[in-house]
Amino acid sequence: MTETKVSAETGEVSADVRIWRELLARHADIGCALDRELQHHGLGMSEYEVLERLAELPDQSAKVQTIAKSVHLSQSALSRVIGRLETAGLVERLMCHEDRRAVNVKLTDEGLLRQTEAAPTHRRVLAERLHSPLLKSCEPL
Repeated sequence: MTETKVSAETGEVSADVRIWRELLARHADIGCALDRELQHHGLGMSEYEVLERLAELPDQSAKVQTIAKSVHLSQSALSRVIGRLETAGLVERLMCHEDRRAVNVKLTDEGLLRQTEAAPTHRRVLAERLHSPLLKSCEPL
């Protein structure tokens, strides 16, 4: 296994730490670029991810807990995202018939349209950012 400590003599970090930091920097760069570009569609990265996950499902509906696992957001962060999407008319909350404690989120026709219109922007940003040198703090390409 690769050593992960900082060398006391040189102040250099191990390869694992450098790779980890590059991964974090790339994630931050792509997230920032997605937020900036998706604004043209009235969406942020998290809002788009929720819409896309729902659009991929046969009935375009899922329990909040299921969505939380797929978009890697906490329950409270997801609740805020869903609230914004609901206010914009892009999703609706429904009672879950199988589990009265759960809430389902369903994509509206307007939500599907917005996700469909934003998809090319999302894919373009991913293609540009994943296959280019890492930029500093979300600079435009």
